[in-house]
Amino acid sequence: MSLPSLVALPKSLLPLVSRAKELFLSAARDVSPQAADDFAAWPAERCAAFERVCAASDFVTEQVSRDPQMLLQLAEAGLLERPLRTGEMHTALNALLADCADEASLATLLRRFRNRQQVRIIWRDLTRQADLAETCADLSDLADTCIDLAYRWLYARHCEQFGVPTGRRSGRQQQMVVLGMGKLGAHELNLSSDIDLIFGYPEGGETTGARRSLDNQEFFVRLGQRLIKALDAPTVDGFVFRVDMRLRPYGSSGALVMSFSALEQYYQDQGRDWERYAMIKARVVGGDQQAGRELLDILRPFVYRRYLDFSAIDALRGMKQLIQQEVRRKGVAANIKLGSGGIREVEFIAQAFQLIHGGRDLSLQQRPLLKVLTTLAGQGYMPAAAVDELREGYEFLRYTEHALQAIDDRQTQMLPDSGIDRDRVAFMLGFETWDAFHERLLYWRSRIDWHFRQVIADPDEDELDEGEELVGGEWLPLWEQDWDEEYASRQLADAGFHDGHAACQRLAALRSAQQVRTMQRLGRERLDAFIPRLLAQVVEHDNPDLVLERVLPLVEAVARRSAYLVLLTENPGALQRLLELCAGSPWIAEQIARFPLLLDELLNAGRLYRPPQAPELAAELRERLARIPEDDLEQQMEALRNFKLAHRLRVAASELAGTLPLMKVSDYLTWLAEAILSEVLALAWHHTVARHGRPRRADGELCDPAFIVVGYGKVGGIEMSHGSDLDLVFIHDGDSNAETDGAKPIDGAQFFTRLGQRIIHLLTTQTTSGQLYEVDMRLRPSGASGLLVGSLSAFERYQSEEAWTWEHQALVRARVLVGCPQLAQDFERVRASVLGRERDLERLRSEVSEMRAKMRDNLGTRVTQAGMADRAFEPEGEFNLKQDAGGIVDIEFMVQYAALAWSHQHPQLLRYTDNIRILDGLEQAGLMTGDEVRLLQDAYKAYRGAAHRQSLQKLPEVVSGDQFHDERRAVMRMWRELGLS
Repeated sequence: MSLPSLVALPKSLLPLVSRAKELFLSAARDVSPQAADDFAAWPAERCAAFERVCAASDFVTEQVSRDPQMLLQLAEAGLLERPLRTGEMHTALNALLADCADEASLATLLRRFRNRQQVRIIWRDLTRQADLAETCADLSDLADTCIDLAYRWLYARHCEQFGVPTGRRSGRQQQMVVLGMGKLGAHELNLSSDIDLIFGYPEGGETTGARRSLDNQEFFVRLGQRLIKALDAPTVDGFVFRVDMRLRPYGSSGALVMSFSALEQYYQDQGRDWERYAMIKARVVGGDQQAGRELLDILRPFVYRRYLDFSAIDALRGMKQLIQQEVRRKGVAANIKLGSGGIREVEFIAQAFQLIHGGRDLSLQQRPLLKVLTTLAGQGYMPAAAVDELREGYEFLRYTEHALQAIDDRQTQMLPDSGIDRDRVAFMLGFETWDAFHERLLYWRSRIDWHFRQVIADPDEDELDEGEELVGGEWLPLWEQDWDEEYASRQLADAGFHDGHAACQRLAALRSAQQVRTMQRLGRERLDAFIPRLLAQVVEHDNPDLVLERVLPLVEAVARRSAYLVLLTENPGALQRLLELCAGSPWIAEQIARFPLLLDELLNAGRLYRPPQAPELAAELRERLARIPEDDLEQQMEALRNFKLAHRLRVAASELAGTLPLMKVSDYLTWLAEAILSEVLALAWHHTVARHGRPRRADGELCDPAFIVVGYGKVGGIEMSHGSDLDLVFIHDGDSNAETDGAKPIDGAQFFTRLGQRIIHLLTTQTTSGQLYEVDMRLRPSGASGLLVGSLSAFERYQSEEAWTWEHQALVRARVLVGCPQLAQDFERVRASVLGRERDLERLRSEVSEMRAKMRDNLGTRVTQAGMADRAFEPEGEFNLKQDAGGIVDIEFMVQYAALAWSHQHPQLLRYTDNIRILDGLEQAGLMTGDEVRLLQDAYKAYRGAAHRQSLQKLPEVVSGDQFHDERRAVMRMWRELGLS
């Protein structure tokens, strides 16, 4: 939202202004006549600001009356009208503490510094010179500065008294780590917030350098107590911050400070859901920053699970219910933080998505709530309009919270009862009256509550009409009670199953499966809640038997990771899409059962059925990998595989739904491979260069990278299908003999060979998420016996002098996928030169025909052209879409023959590598008629469409002989007309 408006002072607040001026001037005169004169000389704008601030805040009135010089100094330094520079607050307090002699002086200096900054921050907030972000950042920086500098001052004195704490294992000096939780951790502190802290230290040991050594834990417990006292204890100057340590392990009964290993053990063994929720915002606010980062890395797996964790919704729902019970018990519905539609509900919405998806989507692993909301919209987790409403409502509530706390520096979120304070709040929020403000507040709370219910509310929570049952309620007895097979079979048959007995047996097998029998209580409860919902949706399908058969393996596979069951229970739309995909394709059903993380893709129908274009695809993958540390190869490999699995599912789902035509399916699958190859090459290059340095070109320049990946076959021809492997050739343009410039130098030939090996390793290694692609390198010069990576000059020499005709046929479909742009241009020149030379057509026809005959004999259904009339066109016969006469390979060979035969006269035939556009080129060159080209293109698309459908059904590329008669005969006729045999 925009900043609240500045409205005129209401009459009810004018006496407060008069009183504030009188108190301030009296105090100023007591300091010196000059102080009063300085105030009188203020410009009108600053005087008006003084009136606004003092009318609204008794705290400011009290502080400037106690210390008028403080306000005058702030004004003279311009600090009331400008934001602080980065580090300015830290520098100011550090200078104050330089000559601090004892803890009493430390307490005084900290409190006076805090009060001065608090006055400045409230002044800028209420005069609308600072927005919400600046106010929260300044308050958080104030806390960070006070915590860290007070800790450092105390630590030095503590070491003088008790010795230096030293690690037993490492022998290194130990420092404490102060974690800020909640709003402090997220840099969102409010005007009168307490601070939630957790203390830790790296490792056990004892102090050295003192007469009597202390155990490290005892040292840090005493230090922590001193730090809390320095910040929290009330004195004549007030307090710095109220400190709350109840978020530490075991709460108030737990040790004040724990070692990292003890913290890790606690959260691993006993950490509860609310502690995961709290730890999202944890940030190092004092002490050893480096050790603090290590601690947060240790605890990250506790907070962010690697799988989709929809169980988090249940936990947050339970927390919210407890809060609501407390609100009702204490009668504090007017609490704008905890009440319905309050600040906490917005936080719960954001953190629900963080806990569910944050383990896999690293963009959600951030602390500030508004940034998380922006990510939710940007990544498609929530509609942008919903996020905009949540953002505006949240900001309105936070401005209201600051107004409530600015009045008297009290930690409150309760709306006031008194007329004066109500007038103050309305005035600070830019409203003429309390009623106008309150109406707007109720609007935002109702909108937030509505969005909260969409995300967090229990799907069974809504009131049911009289006599109405829960979703799937009719299936509860069948699943939960003692198994009556006859009754269960009859109920399943009556509901629409064609074979109720078989369906009954499948459910019985699931109940008795090892995975289910060994489930813990919570998991079993989730399964029992899910199965009735599943059956209720399954019976809505035309073939419920098939759907149940295909989906139950997934249920069994995720039984021990029951958060996936919660996902489907919480999201009926996702369950519906799952069943539709399983009904349409056993291949998809198998993929989801093998890789349940794919269930995440079912949550957003718009995203599922609309795969991104090539640039967005590449950008999304780059962004994912950019969030992973450079040295974490395992996580990078998992991210690549998860990305491929997700986008391959989206393409298959779109093809099944009919939203993506055949040619686009191949385009997307090819773009996916190219995006992955680009990142794999970057990772392999980074790793190899880190070990050996960069290789050199022949002219001595460093390579960057002077390397290309050439794609052949389906990837080269932009015709990939769901299970396609990658036919690749690696080419470099470095000096094979020159050494690299690293600490472990090797010659260029070795470098590029290791680079190629690294690429293959990244692509083919099996992880928990499978492998990226099968890789076939046999099309490189000299095949399997040749060098893994060769130079461009060697490639050109081989293709010009030694390559067989079939290798030139393969080169027709070759193109550079990723790598050095200049080398890619050079490769295209070589390819055009090799393919564009004039050939003996008779010899070419003979060699192409011989190769095709060998393939047909070895790979086809062994029906010769001469015997076609016998069985090949009959229902009992079979037609191999790819290898049989008149099929896909015949069309590919004709296209390749044409390109080799005529490209010396028509070089435009070499412009593209895909069959469809080469055929267009043949028509444009007048080498084929439009009818002939259309005939071949239509047959080619029909065959490939059928092959894709077979693939999604987990069937071979073979159909019955009574299909595609016209296409096959036409292709065979054109084969003969080209003189091929």
